Amino acid sequence: MFEKVTEMLAKYLKADPATITADTDIKNDLKADSLLVVEMLFALEDEMNITIPDDMVEKLTRVGTLVEYLEKAAQ
Repeated sequence: MFEKVTEMLAKYLKADPATITADTDIKNDLKADSLLVVEMLFALEDEMNITIPDDMVEKLTRVGTLVEYLEKAAQ
């Protein structure tokens, strides 16, 4: 799951995947604006056939937190 999220972040944010770690803050470290984050989360929802509640979006700021959430949601 970490690799999938890293690839998607690299694609959407034109970031080097080698620089993305579990502690990477998506907005601050990768300079992602809210629109890009929402677009990426929509793509993840579609790909994984899950729904991320709006109140969770603001909490999923670090790559590791996002990966953990997606792994639990996919079970």
